[in-house]
Amino acid sequence: MAEIGKTVLDSDWLAARSTEVDVDGVQLTTTNPPALGPDSRWMEAVVPGTVLGTLVKNKVVPDPFYGLENEAITDIADSGRDYYTFWFFTNFQCKRLRNQYVHLNFRAINYSAEVYVNGHKTVLPKGMFRRHSLDVTDILHTENNLVAVLVHPPDHPGTIPPKGGQGGDHEIGKDVAAQYVEGWDWICPIRDRNTGIWDEVSISVTGPVRIIDPHLVSTFFDHYKRAYLHVTAELENKSTWTADCSVNIQITAELENGVCLVEHLQTENVLIPAKGHIQHTFKPLFFYKPELWWPNGMGKQNLYDILITVVVKEFGESDSWMQPFGFRKIESVIDSATGGRLFKINGEPIFIRGGNWILSDGLLRLSKERYRTDIKFHADMNMNMIRCWGGGLAERPDFYHFCDIYGLLVWQEFWITGDVDGRGDPVSNPNGPLDHELFLLCARDTVKLLRNHPSLALWVGGNEQVPPKDINEALKQDLRLHPYFKTHMLSDEDSDPSVYLDGTRVYIQGSMWDGFADGKGNFTDGPYEIQYPEDFFKDTYYKYGFNPEIGSVGMPVAATIRATMPPEGWEIPLFKKGLDGFVEEVPNRMWDYHKYIPYSKPGKVHDQILMYGTPENLDDFCLKAQLVNYIQYRALFEGWSSRMWTKYTGVLIWKNQNPWTGLRGQFYDHLLDQTASFYGCRSAAEPVHVQLNLASYFVEVVNTTSKELSDVAIEASVWDLNGNCPYSEVFKIVSAPPKKVMQVSEFKYPKSENSKPVYFLLLKLYNVSDKTVISRNFYWLHLPGQDYTLLEPYRKKQIPLKITCNSVLVGPKYELEINVQNTSRAGLAKNVAQEDGKRNLGLLQKLFSRCVVSGDSSRALKVVEMEGSDSGVAFFLRFSVHNAETEKQDTRILPVHYSDNYFSLVPGESMSLKISFAAPTGMKKSPRVMLQGWNYPDGFSVFG
Repeated sequence: MAEIGKTVLDSDWLAARSTEVDVDGVQLTTTNPPALGPDSRWMEAVVPGTVLGTLVKNKVVPDPFYGLENEAITDIADSGRDYYTFWFFTNFQCKRLRNQYVHLNFRAINYSAEVYVNGHKTVLPKGMFRRHSLDVTDILHTENNLVAVLVHPPDHPGTIPPKGGQGGDHEIGKDVAAQYVEGWDWICPIRDRNTGIWDEVSISVTGPVRIIDPHLVSTFFDHYKRAYLHVTAELENKSTWTADCSVNIQITAELENGVCLVEHLQTENVLIPAKGHIQHTFKPLFFYKPELWWPNGMGKQNLYDILITVVVKEFGESDSWMQPFGFRKIESVIDSATGGRLFKINGEPIFIRGGNWILSDGLLRLSKERYRTDIKFHADMNMNMIRCWGGGLAERPDFYHFCDIYGLLVWQEFWITGDVDGRGDPVSNPNGPLDHELFLLCARDTVKLLRNHPSLALWVGGNEQVPPKDINEALKQDLRLHPYFKTHMLSDEDSDPSVYLDGTRVYIQGSMWDGFADGKGNFTDGPYEIQYPEDFFKDTYYKYGFNPEIGSVGMPVAATIRATMPPEGWEIPLFKKGLDGFVEEVPNRMWDYHKYIPYSKPGKVHDQILMYGTPENLDDFCLKAQLVNYIQYRALFEGWSSRMWTKYTGVLIWKNQNPWTGLRGQFYDHLLDQTASFYGCRSAAEPVHVQLNLASYFVEVVNTTSKELSDVAIEASVWDLNGNCPYSEVFKIVSAPPKKVMQVSEFKYPKSENSKPVYFLLLKLYNVSDKTVISRNFYWLHLPGQDYTLLEPYRKKQIPLKITCNSVLVGPKYELEINVQNTSRAGLAKNVAQEDGKRNLGLLQKLFSRCVVSGDSSRALKVVEMEGSDSGVAFFLRFSVHNAETEKQDTRILPVHYSDNYFSLVPGESMSLKISFAAPTGMKKSPRVMLQGWNYPDGFSVFG
């Protein structure tokens, strides 16, 4: 007997180009199944994945993300659609009993397909964002079952104009598909247009009755003390007789240490006619004081497991469905004070600081592991919203699952972008896809797929565009709010909220309408280039209450450039100074191909890398770029936070990451190594934050939480390049109100008589009672009219450090606790002759290390001391983790989660950090953890 449930088919797939296969689908799944071999046209396939992903894996084509290799891959516009029409083949075992039913499920295919199972053909309809479920019960074999799928590319793959541009020639917009695949100003064209079985394939076994798309809705009363769970599910009877069913719902809460508590268990009897479908709505389930789900920074992400089972009389359990669910209420209105869209979660306003998301990988090599890393990175940056941009995907359930886990609200857009649906060069078709009913079918199916996730915050019709009128009106009707979510009252006349398609969250027609940008659809998002940090704080910077897109630079570290480009791509830009004094950066061809955005804006913004001196090589350029990255994005978020509720309700960065090896707009690169902007963002977006307003030079406290801070103080200390502290002041604060910005006092050091042209500022917000630090913020600053070139000779400072590393190994995962201390003393007098003698040692520091291994072989303690003769700030320290065994040029182990990085320590200060990562499979030696910094360019090992 086959076990009731789902089996994912994600391995043992083969693929071949259709024009190279001389048999049809019937033969492939009966008499002529394919096999690998020296003369075979078949290869191992990536499923879920795309044709191009399969070709790359088998090295039939080069890596399109490396250097200029994408230019060597045939584009579908030149080859024709047949070139990327592919067969995919697999087999599965499934023995069923009488009255069991088996379905073959495709969660998404791009763009259409013919499916053959044991010689039987089914034509799958078009559309990238729709599910397909085939009843294969009557055609199953008792042993091996053969499946062949012929996948066709989008109908209108388009061509790439010489200029490139946003969405190529926009032909892809005629299909219901991702629009980025013809290229954008942040990615080059995807040659197969993402043709393939790009999401989960599974076999599901049920009894006579199966459960389809339950809808879960929570309502609240008495200030969230009383809650009800509403559930409606479609039940399908596959049999030829009336099914007498017990429909059960069980709600379980997980306590500590994996112990679960069953909160509710409810059973209702249902009769389903032969071959019939019914919508069954449960009697609402009552909860008293449920544990609420909160976004990142507002509270815990409490989740309950909802299990629905159907038991059929004289058969037994027929089907089951499980979904983690969060009790939460989301409200969204246009704020009267700012004109921006205001979100409330469980009655509390939330100041939105997040970013735009395209997709995890341009070749749709999607995985739970990568999604987990992606979303945790966003939570680590203290973001609270991700916008799934309309030219990308309807994101997958795994994406939403981790947004639920880590507390990221999601703005989900449908597949309309102004660039491809109404403007551009050439001017595109404003009427959206050719088949409007197909678009709506895909939209409704997407809603059913995603609507139960507490992280899902709103639906949006399109990017910088409203969908065509008929689509827009249909979406408004389909996604209208249930009366309860308008009035907060649930009357007897109202239908159960769970019978709506959604009904719990708003639908906004476009990304620049109804409380976003100017609210009227005019181009009032952006800008997308380097800015002066102080400008983000100025009242004149951005007029409107919520900016859905503002972008800037995103240069990765030098190791990423070397890993993704051949040596000719390692040349740094040329700096061409114009007659007006502004510098234009001229990148090499590979950087240009990978969409590099410069650190200068001729005529408006002087080059921000040259502020630190002319870079000598790639390492120098990338290091100075990280300094700019940190300042740029910290200032952006701090500038918006400074006007929380008085001018702004939120801001979203364009964009958080790159789905390929791009060189702009990112907090971490495609290899999953964070840039310094990641940690600038992390600092600025912490729930309680002390900051310096770079326009007014007032110290501010931003409290985004619902709790008042009382009996706190701010210590502001200035450190010069000689290690002295010429200024220190403590500002006592009686209280910092919740969800407010408080101006504390002017920072007056720059106005003092002996102020230094370049200096460091450390701000610490702490509890007066026990001196615990609530927020720490470190700045490097210069006086007006100056620059940072004095930091160049500061690299030679020998700042002593002491690093203690305690490691724990659990399976392949390392957990490191590291304490770094700057052991220099402020203002310490030095013997010049003695200092010169130490400099002649060659390397600036001399290493001493000792390793103490405890009785537990999974734990080790190591102490490393860096000897130095100078007092001063240990500036811009960065950890990285490396594989000591590999002979590859890029030895980094990625991804790694750091509690902080790119940090600085003043004399006598210490900081504790946590580092976690999984060691590569088969690695025998311990990984090596390196520490580098402005004063430690060569770096040194602190572990391994």
